[in-house]
Amino acid sequence: MKTRLALILSLILSVASVAPSLAAGDRYALVIGNAKYPDADSPLKEPVNDARDVADELKRDGFSVDLQENLNGDGMRRAFDRLYGKIRPGSVALIFFSGFGIQSNRQSYMIPVDAQIWTEPDVRRDGISLESVLSEINSRGAGIKIALIDASRRNPYERRFRSFSAGLAPVIAPNGTMVMYSAALSSVVSDSGGDHSLFVQELLKEIRVPNLSADDMMNQTRMGVTRASRGEQVPWASSSLAENFSFIGNPTGGERPPGPSVATNYQPPPPPQPQPTPAFNPVAPPPPPPPPLLDSSPTPLKTDPVPPPLVDNPPINNTNQLALADDPTIKSLTDKLNANPDDANALYRRGQVYASKGAYSLAIKDFDDTVRLNPKDVEALNNRCWARAVIGDLQAALKDCNEALRLRPNFVDALDSRGLVNLKSGLTKNAITDFDAALRINPRLTSSLYGRGLAKQRSGSISEGNLDIANAKAMDPNIIQEFESYGVH
Repeated sequence: MKTRLALILSLILSVASVAPSLAAGDRYALVIGNAKYPDADSPLKEPVNDARDVADELKRDGFSVDLQENLNGDGMRRAFDRLYGKIRPGSVALIFFSGFGIQSNRQSYMIPVDAQIWTEPDVRRDGISLESVLSEINSRGAGIKIALIDASRRNPYERRFRSFSAGLAPVIAPNGTMVMYSAALSSVVSDSGGDHSLFVQELLKEIRVPNLSADDMMNQTRMGVTRASRGEQVPWASSSLAENFSFIGNPTGGERPPGPSVATNYQPPPPPQPQPTPAFNPVAPPPPPPPPLLDSSPTPLKTDPVPPPLVDNPPINNTNQLALADDPTIKSLTDKLNANPDDANALYRRGQVYASKGAYSLAIKDFDDTVRLNPKDVEALNNRCWARAVIGDLQAALKDCNEALRLRPNFVDALDSRGLVNLKSGLTKNAITDFDAALRINPRLTSSLYGRGLAKQRSGSISEGNLDIANAKAMDPNIIQEFESYGVH
């Protein structure tokens, strides 16, 4: 009897000794750096270096870290499954992702390196939904959920479907969650060209401040990035944390393993200057009726002032055809076409890649063949319209866009492309009409916002045009260079 009582007491004490550890919450982190995307012009420099630095820091902060690099879709799904399997009630679960991200249907997706994205539904098929991940982590009982996402980069997939909205979308997360993006919603940041991102540099600086709450860390990081970038990059963050969590330091005074020293004279930076942002209605209104098809030989409106030259034809991109042939995506599509010259899908996709690399003549030839096989292919008609507009073949471009809109009224991509045609033709009022229609359907279509700003400036509405341009630049700092590549200044 005494032996049995002793055994029971021993078990009780054993459980009691473990309980505080579970109550305090075990810390688990999945850290992913994706840099080698075959569709990109070259590997990204920052993600792997940043992921390794973040992983090292989290290990010092008591996290059990799973560091992964250049994961394909299956690899990412397995990594998240491993994280889900570790979580216990009261755990802290953190994910860090650096690479390419895309928003679709108002959700943000982390993109594996082997994603094959040509249309918007491909994003939902190949990408990993951040909201789904946070929901699964929550269902496993994690007390604190943290997502640090450095994926607000211009990606190689954007121009494959022109209604695509840049950057990431707001996330609907469960209670007890903190989410932070490296840039504002629906905006992208230029690659620094360095080995580490500004966001991660500031993030690590704040994580290393002892006893700084997670919410304060988030705010200090945001202000540090804003200050260091002089307002060009403003991270977005959302928090519903109910517990006072900090990366370093806790109520029990646990000792932290040695790591980088932390300055004791830290002073928070001044608050950033507000940046103009476009209005965003979370419930989109029903699409308006499309503007009337324009005559393929339009006459300039007499009320338009005679402006200084706005456009000139950009120099033809003399991209080395041997280099293009060695591109892995183009090579794969060319192999398919060698096996079947009438593969319309491969023709269209190769045309998209050619256009994204500035090889517009080759792109137009592929779109020609696509339309020959299917004269009602509105995507090919729109892409040929856009490519022809870029090289200055404006009359042919207008016919393509008109035909695309006849076949699919309210086709936002074609409205955006036709706005570019009219802008380059000097028909600013027609351009504003098209860009207005596109923005009513997709209020965050940066190319239409910037194009409308230029058209408004040209029509004499200087202040309205300046506001559109400022909002477009806030969402995409590269938009000016993009339009210059189209021959629009």
